[in-house]
Amino acid sequence: MTIEAPYSRHNKTNFKLLIIVCLIAAVILAYDGYLSKYQWSLRRSFYQEHAPDGIPDGTMKFNRRVPFALVAISIIAAIWYSKVKDLKVVADEKELVIGEKETIPYSSIQQIDKTHFDSKGFFIITYKTQDGKQATRALTYKRYDNLKPILEHLVAKIT
Repeated sequence: MTIEAPYSRHNKTNFKLLIIVCLIAAVILAYDGYLSKYQWSLRRSFYQEHAPDGIPDGTMKFNRRVPFALVAISIIAAIWYSKVKDLKVVADEKELVIGEKETIPYSSIQQIDKTHFDSKGFFIITYKTQDGKQATRALTYKRYDNLKPILEHLVAKIT
């Protein structure tokens, strides 16, 4: 039986909101910074207030520079989102797979600390790595959904 805990819907939504808010703010600021100087612009008064002699003040300079940073932030967030959206924790019959690269065989797990699972939403797995070192890994509801069945499956496999 394989149990999956996909990447948190909450985090996915936050990435999407960040991208949308940055792009909308970039468009609004770019409009005020670059297009408000034309007669047909609906924000001509903004240009007249912040560049009366044709020389932009601090607000106008801000509106001309920040859109580029906001677009860059939204591109970085989109790239980051595309990398993490498919992350998941998979508990199968032999091992726990976290993300795409990390696998923890059940035989190497030494203990599971679930004291904070009900109150704070995370549990800690202590295990031995392949080179014999002791390592810990925390799994939290903030990052993955559906962790309760994963925890129950781990406890059943360990005991």
